[in-house]
Amino acid sequence: MDAVRRDAQPRTRDVVEMTVTADLADPAYQAYLLLRNALTIALILAGADKFLNAMIDWVQYLAPVVPRTLGIAPEIFLRGVGVIEIALGIWLAFVPQRAANWVTGWLALIIVDLLLVGTHYDVALRDFALLLGALALGRLASGVHRWHEQHA
Repeated sequence: MDAVRRDAQPRTRDVVEMTVTADLADPAYQAYLLLRNALTIALILAGADKFLNAMIDWVQYLAPVVPRTLGIAPEIFLRGVGVIEIALGIWLAFVPQRAANWVTGWLALIIVDLLLVGTHYDVALRDFALLLGALALGRLASGVHRWHEQHA
């Protein structure tokens, strides 16, 4: 017995295209703004604190093998990290579609460093959540960018 009816209409999936608008009433656009602004502020503050150590002593989160391999002092290395984080934060504020992917990669490097330290798994888990937020921001930014191109 044939399980497929020959006279039945072929089944197709309805394709639903989600559109992110630049309308403040659009929940997707609200999520985009929230992620963009929160990650921008977090990156700039964390980067600036690499110079100040006001929030925490950042050396404890740095695997000793990293600065030793590069032959520089951990404090100098962290200042370079601070410059990169500030630059990523500023870039993310203005070009989130591209910068979000770089932020994702940066957070992945931080997670690897924390796993090398071997004592801050909770912070690595938090940074993994931030990484997922950066990925989501990149997807939302693509939708906003596409909407702007269509309505320019």
